[in-house]
Amino acid sequence: MLTPPSSSAAERTDESAIHIGALVPLTRPGWVEAGRHLLAGMELAVRDVNDAGGIAGRPIELVVRDTAADPQAAKAAVDELAGLGVAALAGEYHSVVARAAAARADALGLPFLCASAVLDALTERPTEWVARLAPPQSRGWQLYADFLLGAGHRRILLAAQASVYWAAGARILRNYLAPRGGTVIELDMGALDPAAACDQLVEHRATALLLLVGFPEPAVSIVKSVRHDPRLAGILIGAPAGQPEFAEWTALLGNDGAAIPFLRYLPERLSPLGERVETALCERLAQAPSFVAFEGYDTIAVLADVLRLHGADRARMAEAWPHVAVEGTRGLIQFSRTPDISVWQWAWAPIQVVDRDPAQPDRFRILHAS
Repeated sequence: MLTPPSSSAAERTDESAIHIGALVPLTRPGWVEAGRHLLAGMELAVRDVNDAGGIAGRPIELVVRDTAADPQAAKAAVDELAGLGVAALAGEYHSVVARAAAARADALGLPFLCASAVLDALTERPTEWVARLAPPQSRGWQLYADFLLGAGHRRILLAAQASVYWAAGARILRNYLAPRGGTVIELDMGALDPAAACDQLVEHRATALLLLVGFPEPAVSIVKSVRHDPRLAGILIGAPAGQPEFAEWTALLGNDGAAIPFLRYLPERLSPLGERVETALCERLAQAPSFVAFEGYDTIAVLADVLRLHGADRARMAEAWPHVAVEGTRGLIQFSRTPDISVWQWAWAPIQVVDRDPAQPDRFRILHAS
């Protein structure tokens, strides 16, 4: 596999291979652990495809580019990869970055299978060039809102930072909860420190605080402040964006990071393929794989199937999205047009609300599921 050189002149590729551009956050301020899991899943799938004979005898090779959570870097990477002749793009974790990559891929006529980003408006206009595995944000966050209502939470504070992604999440929660008797109050964490957020929780008599902020900071500081404020002993802390999924969360927060519900995109039981992949990913990562690693694997599995059936012609690959039927690690993957979603969407990706068990923080408890 190729690591991201600074100059395309440094590329060393197999000329017989079919190249796929891989977009992943590998350096800060990107979420490096998420990027590592995403890339591990993609690399494992490439190995499996090539061990099985490749695509009509030709191997797949990843050309990896680090997006570092930077939309401009992502657009530049798409331009570079298109010029290098990749058949398609795969990956990306951060929604705002994926949106920039998707717009550029659409403009260039380059197929892009987005692995993890959930922002509903991944492109501003309907496109035939982009498909997505992760469920749209509206579906996942509405399920999360259902969980909150079912647990009796009606007064909810959002600790939010400014971004398109967080603003979209806040809007989804507000629009879904308000007609069902919920009150959503948004705190600007660009103007408040964690102690002030605790004061606001008390003042508004909220029963839940949702983290719509970056990790590690200010998320870690907010959690610690709430957990150690005696006025807030009964407060539910939630993280719908999934920050507690990764081991770094527990490393930084310990027991304070347990019992914080979040969204993850796994079924109750993996498919037989998923169980085999889970074992291999554990060896590759030296830890339990996150759902993001499975998304990475499934992305390459889908692209490999498209390549087998339709070849490496970009236009033919894009035309193939509605005909995909691939057994992935988490179920049968098929794409369709979903209302208000501008890309080809895996409509029934599994969604869970889970948390880390306070008695055993490396174990997840399923609290609610689609």
